[in-house]
Amino acid sequence: EARRKGARLLGIVNVVGSSISRETEAGVYNHAGPEIGVASTKIFISQLTILTLMALLLGRHQKLSLTEGVEAIHAMSALPDQVRKVLYQDNHIQAIAEKYVHCSNWLFLGRKYQYPIALEGALKLKEISYIHAEGYAAGEMKHGPIALINPEMPTVAVVPKDSMYEKMISNIQEIKSRRGPVIAIATEGDEKVKEMADEVIEVPATLEYLYPILTVVPCQLLAYHCARFLNRDIDKPRNLAKSVTVE
Repeated sequence: EARRKGARLLGIVNVVGSSISRETEAGVYNHAGPEIGVASTKIFISQLTILTLMALLLGRHQKLSLTEGVEAIHAMSALPDQVRKVLYQDNHIQAIAEKYVHCSNWLFLGRKYQYPIALEGALKLKEISYIHAEGYAAGEMKHGPIALINPEMPTVAVVPKDSMYEKMISNIQEIKSRRGPVIAIATEGDEKVKEMADEVIEVPATLEYLYPILTVVPCQLLAYHCARFLNRDIDKPRNLAKSVTVE
């Protein structure tokens, strides 16, 4: 449809020679290596990284200054070590998963850049553990999800120190006032969140638009450990396929 209307088609794909790479005029390969599991994780992160690099390239052709561009590249260069620091918390994340794996409903909340991460976290939990989870824009919490909050429904709040921080703090307060358990994904050293949340998973500080590359990792690990505790087939979840050929 896009080609029929004259659009230039670009692809961001992992497999050389895949159908999308053949259909598009240009693009970028992830080169993330084989993704064994149906529920892609490392490809999600690598595509975020590629999209960020594309945004920086386009930005430099517009109003993004050289100083801002250099700052972004330096911050991105630090990401591998920062992701590694998150992975070092695997035992802690496993313990959190074990504590809440019995809960049949989960809520994931985020704002701005973190809203898609809330969606991804909920999707991964559904896909590989078969636990019902809902990703929601935190600003819309009062328009429905807040009615479901109870002591048996954990909320994963993605709350790094960004421009939406204070509003996310308000969301956490609302959940706690209704006795809902909160698992917070927060910036290292955030004492305010530690005082409020039941559990905290820390990520290193970075630029606001790079936080998703770090905050998605705890979401993926929570889903993985919940699935493992429930003895699910993590790489081949039921009813899912790697390639969808029929809409």
